[in-house]
Amino acid sequence: MATPQENLLDWLRDAHAMEQQAEKMLRAQSERLEHYPKLKTRIDFHIQETLGQQKLIEECLSRLGGSSSTIKDITGKLMAFGQAVGGSLMSDEVIKGAMAGYVFENVEIASYTVLIAAAKAAGDTLTQAACEEILPQEQAMAEWLLEHLPELTQAFLARSEDPNLEAKK
Repeated sequence: MATPQENLLDWLRDAHAMEQQAEKMLRAQSERLEHYPKLKTRIDFHIQETLGQQKLIEECLSRLGGSSSTIKDITGKLMAFGQAVGGSLMSDEVIKGAMAGYVFENVEIASYTVLIAAAKAAGDTLTQAACEEILPQEQAMAEWLLEHLPELTQAFLARSEDPNLEAKK
C-alpha cells in the first residue's frame, strides 16, 4: 500500500524522467531539422518550456524531500536516443518525428492530468499549481503539432517529389 503522497512522489520522479526524455528528443529533432523552419522554431520554443518544466518538477521533488530517479532519468534519455537514431534512418524522418512528438505530448498531458489529481488528493497545492502551469504548455504543443501535420505533410511530399530537394529533414 502507498499513500497519496508516496504515489505523488513516485509520479513526480516519472515526470522528471519524462521531461529529461522530452528534452533529449526535442534537441535531437531540432539539431537535424534543416528544411522545416516553422517546425524547428516551435520545437526550439518547446525546448525552453521543457527546461522550465524540469525546474518546476525538481522544485516539487525537493520540497517533498525526494529526488529524481537516476535509473528513470537514464532510461528516458536512452529511449530518446533510440528514437533519434531510429528516426534518422528513415526517409520520412520529419513526418515520423512530428507524429512521435504528438504522441509523446499526449503522454505528457495524461501524466500531468494524473499529477494534478494526485496532488489534490495529497493536499499538495504547490505541486498542483506547478502541474497546472505545465499542462497547458503540453496541450499547446500537442495542438500545434496536430494543426500543422497536414501542412508539414504537404511540404514533405512536395520536397520528396523534387529530385533536387531533400525531404527527410
